[in-house]
Amino acid sequence: MQNEKLKIVIGALFLVLCFFTISFTELTLKKKIPKKEATKKMKKVVMIIAKDGFRDEEYFQPKEILVKSKVEVVTASSSKGTAKGMLGADAFVDISINEIDVKNYDAVVFVGGVGSSEYWDNATAHKIAQGTIKWNKILAAICIAPVTLARAGLLKNKKATVFSSEADELKESGAIYTGKNVEIDGNIVTASGPQSAKEFGKKILEILNKNGGEK
Repeated sequence: MQNEKLKIVIGALFLVLCFFTISFTELTLKKKIPKKEATKKMKKVVMIIAKDGFRDEEYFQPKEILVKSKVEVVTASSSKGTAKGMLGADAFVDISINEIDVKNYDAVVFVGGVGSSEYWDNATAHKIAQGTIKWNKILAAICIAPVTLARAGLLKNKKATVFSSEADELKESGAIYTGKNVEIDGNIVTASGPQSAKEFGKKILEILNKNGGEK
């Protein structure tokens, strides 16, 4: 009888010991598992293209570079629908420029091409460009699109480049024209034309990563 009681007591003690051992192990593992780092916000860029006559390489090449690096790219134009490139490519327009709220983006990119002159004196385009600088976002333009930035009053005393045909336009606006393929002055990135499209995209991505993509 006593042997039976002893077995029961030993069995109970064994179960208690097992319980505390398991609990202690779980507690130790929890301490060792680091807390998950806060998920970084996905960077977001809006590319503004002409509804008719944007330059194909200047849109598709930077976009590809950004998308491959997991940057969300939104395409805007003067109206929704399909935009036509100078070389014949089609691009789907997600939003009109009237819908752009620069606070929602890390960068605003004006794409060039003959049709991009539609934004040179466009009040909405000027407001977007000015707001981009106001909110300390990245403002980029390529080919003849830097003229939009110049006429919005944003290139005075800033180093900038543009397609050679519009060099005087930048100089007259007070810009420091450098003639480089790609020029960076603070958060403003300008490029000279389609031959610079890839470098243009890489520089935008570089600054995005440096800024951490914070809104």
